[in-house]
Amino acid sequence: MKRIIMLAAACAVALPAFAFAQTVATVNGKSITQKNVDEFVKLLVTQGATDSPQLRDQVKEELINRQIFVQAAEKEGVAKEASVQTEIELARQGILVRALMNDYLAKHPVTDAQVQAQYDKLKQQQAGKLEYDVSHILVKDEKTADDLLAQIKADPKKFSDLAKKNSQDPGSAGNGGDLGWAPATNYVPTFADAVTKLKKGEMVDKPVQTQYGWHIIKVNDTRAVQFPPIDQVKPQIQEMLRQQVLADYQKKLHDAAKIK
Repeated sequence: MKRIIMLAAACAVALPAFAFAQTVATVNGKSITQKNVDEFVKLLVTQGATDSPQLRDQVKEELINRQIFVQAAEKEGVAKEASVQTEIELARQGILVRALMNDYLAKHPVTDAQVQAQYDKLKQQQAGKLEYDVSHILVKDEKTADDLLAQIKADPKKFSDLAKKNSQDPGSAGNGGDLGWAPATNYVPTFADAVTKLKKGEMVDKPVQTQYGWHIIKVNDTRAVQFPPIDQVKPQIQEMLRQQVLADYQKKLHDAAKIK
């Protein structure tokens, strides 16, 4: 094994410099090198692709096609057109801006400590807030809502059956009107306001109108907001902090620029 390693090392040292710029194809005399292929593959890998012989074959074919089309464009004078020059410059600017932002993030990474601090802050903001297990019946007119509400007040056990038969909300009607657990902020303002005024087991005294129609609302239960564990939200928090880092950097650059 040691002889094989030493032999491989000796061969690597002995390789001439031109081997690292090996030509893999030529298009009308224009060379496409192994380095061109390697750099293209490296770029694709950073975007989620997997390096493989198949990918490298595809990259080689893509580089050949691009060279063919670029040469044709240059021959036809397309590259000299003002609109094309503008697009080329905008593309160049976009690439540079993206590279600058990526470079800044690499030099100023979001740390686990920052993620934890942000998580704790968000969790604290939710402290004391409630989630509601809500059921409702949605109908188009107030009279129908009044009639259904009267039936339910006379016999609360009818709520689920009446919801299944009458509710215009396809998402909850089949479940007897049950909307499941959610914070009040998930609902439109008038609906949310009614929900927050009800206690566990209570129902509205009169139908509530929203842009969707008339609602009979019942709060089945309440509980403290269930904040997810950090492992579940860490990627979202990291991305949020990265965007804030970039926003601060962009503002710093803009404020330092001399703009007239």
